[in-house]
Amino acid sequence: MRALPAASLALALSSLALAATPAAAEPARYTLDPAHSWVQFELSHFGTSTIRGRLGPAEGSVSLDPGAGRGEIGVTIPMASVSTGLAAFDKHLRDAELLSTTEHPTAWFVSRDLRFDAGRLAELRGELTLRGVSRGLTLTATRYACHRHPVLQREVCGGDFEGRIRRSDFGIDYGLPFVRDEVTLRVQVEGVRSDPAP
Repeated sequence: MRALPAASLALALSSLALAATPAAAEPARYTLDPAHSWVQFELSHFGTSTIRGRLGPAEGSVSLDPGAGRGEIGVTIPMASVSTGLAAFDKHLRDAELLSTTEHPTAWFVSRDLRFDAGRLAELRGELTLRGVSRGLTLTATRYACHRHPVLQREVCGGDFEGRIRRSDFGIDYGLPFVRDEVTLRVQVEGVRSDPAP
């Protein structure tokens, strides 16, 4: 039997090696479910009670590759939706000296720096843009899980995340120091997988 030339042999071996190598897994893609994606906020009022409210529903998309330890998240939050349960206070929160929702109707959070722990999303380090000002924000998962939705027959992943900002960093200094500068954010999100699961 005639031997293959060295160049042909090398090409054949390279082709076999490529065929035997599994294709890199594509990131899983999710679309936020507006029924289960909201942002709650808390801050101290005169050191006595705690002001609480929420914003949403949040909209956005997520891509996750836990095996590679990477992903991307982009979320938009409608600021005029702010709700504390008191209509007069909600109207005041929308004013220019606070959330300024007429001039800045939307806030954004984006992250490409994700940390996973045993395949579970544990932390997001990204950037929050509020009132046209962008600042770093870290959100830590207090709960995270995935399941197959019995009705949608799709994978759903989501959890609860917490972070803190100083409102003065975004130009909101009304009421300082009587109303606290530090604001606690509690974010609940669920994403429905938009690409077919393998």
